Amino acid sequence: MAWESASIDQSLLLETVLMPFDCQKRMMFGGPAYFVNGNMFSGVHGRNILLRLDEADREAIVAAHDQVGPFEPMGRPMREYVALPDGLDLPARELADWVGRSFAFAASLPPKEKKPPKRRA
Repeated sequence: MAWESASIDQSLLLETVLMPFDCQKRMMFGGPAYFVNGNMFSGVHGRNILLRLDEADREAIVAAHDQVGPFEPMGRPMREYVALPDGLDLPARELADWVGRSFAFAASLPPKEKKPPKRRA
C-alpha cells in the first residue's frame, strides 16, 4: 500500500468542525490528529477522517453508513477507531455530532501521562 498524504479537503473540514472543541492538534500519520487530555480522538489519514468511538457508537455509525469501517493503517486495525472515507455524504450536523461523541469518549478516558524524554547513549 502506497503512502498517501492527508487530504487537504478532509483536513480543513475536520478543522472547521473542531473549532468549538478545546483540543490539541499534532501531526500523525502524515496529517493532523486531535487530542484531549493526551488521548487522540480524531484525525485525517489519507482521504479518511478518523474517529475514536465507544463500541455502541462504532456499531451505530457502521450500521448507518456502509462505507464506514475500521481504521486500519498499515493493514492492522486500530482499536476503537473508525474511518470515514472521502465521498461519504454526511451532513455537516451529523459529522459534528459524531466528532462530538468522539471527543466526549476520549475526554472520559484517563489522561495520558507524559513520558520522560529518552536519554541518548
